[in-house]
Amino acid sequence: MKKVCSFCGRSDKEVKLLITGINGYICEDCAMQAYEIVQSTGVMKANAQDKDEKFKLKKVPKPREIKKYLDQYVIGQDEAKRFLAVSVYNHYKRLQQPVDESGVEIEKSNIIMVGSTGTGKTLLARTIAKLLDVPFTIVDATVFTEAGYVGEDVESILSRLLQVADYNQAAAERGIVFIDEIDKIARKSDNPSITRDVSGEGVQQSLLKLLEGSVVNVPPQGGRKHPDQEYIHVDTKNILFICGGAFDGIERKIAQRLNTHVVGYNSVQNVRNIDKEDLMKYILPQDLKSFGLIPEIIGRLPVLTHLNPLDRTALRNILTEPKNSIVKQYIKLFEMDGIALSFTDEALDYMVDKAVEYKLGARGLRSIVESVMMDAMFEVPSKKVKTFEVDLDYTRAQLDKSRLQKLESA
Repeated sequence: MKKVCSFCGRSDKEVKLLITGINGYICEDCAMQAYEIVQSTGVMKANAQDKDEKFKLKKVPKPREIKKYLDQYVIGQDEAKRFLAVSVYNHYKRLQQPVDESGVEIEKSNIIMVGSTGTGKTLLARTIAKLLDVPFTIVDATVFTEAGYVGEDVESILSRLLQVADYNQAAAERGIVFIDEIDKIARKSDNPSITRDVSGEGVQQSLLKLLEGSVVNVPPQGGRKHPDQEYIHVDTKNILFICGGAFDGIERKIAQRLNTHVVGYNSVQNVRNIDKEDLMKYILPQDLKSFGLIPEIIGRLPVLTHLNPLDRTALRNILTEPKNSIVKQYIKLFEMDGIALSFTDEALDYMVDKAVEYKLGARGLRSIVESVMMDAMFEVPSKKVKTFEVDLDYTRAQLDKSRLQKLESA
């Protein structure tokens, strides 16, 4: 049977391409004309607007509302919450900014949060992600290497943002990215070396174009495994970047800087006023440069905030107060077995004392509670009991036992 185009009547020998349908055919010229007709009617534009409508901001949460929401899940860190709330609120307003004839264009303010381990950097990011109407993703900077080396390219950050936005490019271009462990890509040394700093300064250089705002070629399925895939061109101009890192040892850099200004009697008095227990509050961009971040990347992260180390009171509150507190999680687990779990105040205080001793922040607190509860979680569901109380004697016995087991295994 002779194949002919159902629209113009030309045979397959007269055209370059003949697309097969259920009951007919269409040649490449007719397909192109049909596309132009559909485009001229504005149907495609309307469909694109409908798709983008989902991500239009309904009611922008005010900074106070954002902070109030964070307070339900994260204890303390008021300064970091305020910085985060204002930056996110300004990001929303920036997305809603109409075309202004005066030429005033609001620039984005990327954030960098500095704080020791277990103070709540990642928790703040995860919590704020629940509140937002824009796509949000958390990535780990430790996996990135320079292009061409084993590891991930920085463009994979945008691949993850596209996945979160269901590959709606317009939505992804309004999103927020939290880059965790940013301190792990610090420059290894100021001394020139014959070897490349593959996972340090090279990654920082690659991040520059993302943070500043440019059109980036993004492989939708990951960079090196599918070299034949078509790239998606993502504009990062309206993507807000929040970076977090522990910057372990940066206190020494801050202390050195503060001591360089000790000249004269007044300076000695000022040194006495410095809080040596929390040097992080005095952090400045130049300390990040001393640590190993390049000046260009510091300039693209204009909002610098710190997280306070958790004191005993904060750790005690973390155990019981937040909506998703550690104690509430265990009570819920036992409740699912029909058992009412309770903790005495003395037991909770003892756990907090141990967490302060280990200096591991909220993560250390979690591991201590886990050690205390492990035997109970193993034994109690099989027993016919309706209540179970964790008191001081039980807590002390469990922690001593777990420590002895570690010593014996060592």
